[in-house]
Amino acid sequence: MRERSVKNNYKADFPLLANSDLIYLDSAATSQKPQCVIDALTNYYQTQNANVHRALYGLGEAATAEYEQARKKVAGFINSEADEVIFTKGTTQGLNWIANGFAEQVLKPGDEILISIEEHHSNLVPWQIIAQKTGAKLVYVYLTADLNFDYADFEVKLNSKTKIVALHHMSNVLGNILDISKLAELTHNFGAYLVVDGAQAAAHTVLDMKKFDCDFYAFSGHKMFGPMGIGVLFGKRELLAKMQPVEYGGEMINEVSEQSADFKAAPLKFEAGTQNVAGAIGLGVAIDYLKQVGITNIEKVDLDLSKYAKNKLEEIDGITIYGHNHGIISFNLDGVHPHDVASFLDADDLCLRAGHHCAEPLMNYLKIPACLRASFSIYNDYSDVDALANSLKKIKEFFGK
Repeated sequence: MRERSVKNNYKADFPLLANSDLIYLDSAATSQKPQCVIDALTNYYQTQNANVHRALYGLGEAATAEYEQARKKVAGFINSEADEVIFTKGTTQGLNWIANGFAEQVLKPGDEILISIEEHHSNLVPWQIIAQKTGAKLVYVYLTADLNFDYADFEVKLNSKTKIVALHHMSNVLGNILDISKLAELTHNFGAYLVVDGAQAAAHTVLDMKKFDCDFYAFSGHKMFGPMGIGVLFGKRELLAKMQPVEYGGEMINEVSEQSADFKAAPLKFEAGTQNVAGAIGLGVAIDYLKQVGITNIEKVDLDLSKYAKNKLEEIDGITIYGHNHGIISFNLDGVHPHDVASFLDADDLCLRAGHHCAEPLMNYLKIPACLRASFSIYNDYSDVDALANSLKKIKEFFGK
């Protein structure tokens, strides 16, 4: 076993990493799961397995209570009301539902959708499709010279034609964190709606829907220590009342006749069919864990490791770093394709992502085909960064760079 230079008090909570030589630096793609979340999933299937909102027997009522308790935990975590919390399978589904269930009603030919060049494809492709369907136009906000979100460019391009503003909270490549409250105020001054992709931010910064005042906010459980296949879509109550469901079936209806159906109020009108009950319960336990650790403690780890990693990588000639690295550091080794670097790192038990990170327009903007990305969480420490730097030096020597 390799020695760790700084004791990590959280790593033991994560069974895949505890007592392992694996160095996991891909939390931006998915975080590892603590034992308490895994136990919650097992417990549900062993002791509570029943469908929710349907059965009048005790087991079904208990499952329903746990499912709705998870919704309340989410609402508390993001400072919203429980009826503004819709369970989805992830951020991507939530953003697609907004585009197809809400924005399509709002947009008309000549309207504009304002997004940034650093959006994940999940917050870009749905808007491309809706723009094509409605005759609206996509307008891009670009970056400053030092790769920050350009607020001045945003204000120039925000105008009376803008109906939808769709932005990330935290970039999955550059690590930039946006001021959502400021953006919401500017957006609402023009009568437009602000949609936020919170997938990266949910486990790294405090979420407060009342303070943010955004209209919609989507995030995924699997990036915040929760299970895969569960996510959350927040929407303001009055907007969810206007938004149409895009999936139809059981449970989301009040009454069905031969020719028509009447839907329940949000959030149930959007949750057609059998839901990921275990996933929702697991997400609730992940939120409990996040609260126990403390978001401010997580932010401290993010910034500390990012700063340490930036300093270590800058010591290596031929390394180019992109962005501002809030828990994420994206980089390339000159003259070596990032896929090749990732393969060599894997041989040293280092798990990093290489590619365009579902942000191909950003890669084109940066004039690179792809890059490597190391992303940190509370189970990482300085020794992980040291191992990355040492491995990169070996790779550099191997390729004669």
